[in-house]
Amino acid sequence: MKALFIGGTGTISSAITALAPKHGFELYLLNRGNRSNLVPEGVKIIEADINNEDDVRDKLKDYEFDIVADFIAYDVDDLKRDIRLFKGKTKQYFFISSASAYQKPLSSPFITESTPLSNPYWEYSRDKIAGEDYLMKEYRDNGFPITIVRPSHTYGDFSVPLAVKGRKGSFSVIDRIRKGKKVIVPGDGSSLWTLTHNSDFAKAFVGLMGNVHAIGETFHITSDESLTWNQIYGIIGDALGVKPNLVHIPSETLAKAHPDFVGALLGDKSNTVIFDNSKIKRIVPDFCATVRFDQGVRKTLKYILEHKELQVPDPEFDAWTDKMIEAYEAYELGMPILS
Repeated sequence: MKALFIGGTGTISSAITALAPKHGFELYLLNRGNRSNLVPEGVKIIEADINNEDDVRDKLKDYEFDIVADFIAYDVDDLKRDIRLFKGKTKQYFFISSASAYQKPLSSPFITESTPLSNPYWEYSRDKIAGEDYLMKEYRDNGFPITIVRPSHTYGDFSVPLAVKGRKGSFSVIDRIRKGKKVIVPGDGSSLWTLTHNSDFAKAFVGLMGNVHAIGETFHITSDESLTWNQIYGIIGDALGVKPNLVHIPSETLAKAHPDFVGALLGDKSNTVIFDNSKIKRIVPDFCATVRFDQGVRKTLKYILEHKELQVPDPEFDAWTDKMIEAYEAYELGMPILS
């Protein structure tokens, strides 16, 4: 089968790009060629910017694909462009949505694909919901062969999954942990969260590729392992050989102090979620997530600490963290004690 990935070298897609050819897929990547060092031998690159629609149409005019997966489509405009480009040229189109689209606040922490979609806190999630609605209408009205996939918090070699980090990535927090500096954990750290290694995600995704039972369907793909944020940070500390110095601050307080955290925390990571993966396991019977977080994060940290280009300092976030912790601890000390 011939497959086209738009993107193909990101955290999620790079693992799928590595696995799909091993399952017999003839794989093409359409991207700007900026990370060609991550492309396995035998995978063909079509160098283009998907936003340059005329150029992409010209470069793909002689191609048809069994599968098209767009890993960088974010909103309805992106999807309209893809339908213009690929209608009649593919037997299956994948949209990568997000598990953050699920109802917030949740009526139940147990998540199935039927859990309502609603996220008033995060525009990113609302854009994904609108994209799903648009594609489902295209499937119902025009037969466009969609498959929708909802990842949750998926990680690989390039970044450690965290609850609170700056815009430059995870290294600043990793560095704070290994130096014994205080790090912020939202709430009391006891809410449950699910982390999925990208190699596990890839196994399920490849099982959906070319799968007739996946057409017109939606799947989330996650690990079955649930951990508290306290456990997650403790495991990261163990991997670094130190005990992390955690400071617990309410998510609402963090969101007021840093607008970026309104969506990421109130609309996502501060909510306990437990995913029911029965549907993906029914359609891909051999899928099972096998990488425990303590195993996966050791691999990630080793990779980051061996690659200087990933050790990006974030002095602005570092200074904000110190200021936030200092202000919150001073507030706690000044609280009246009722006897």
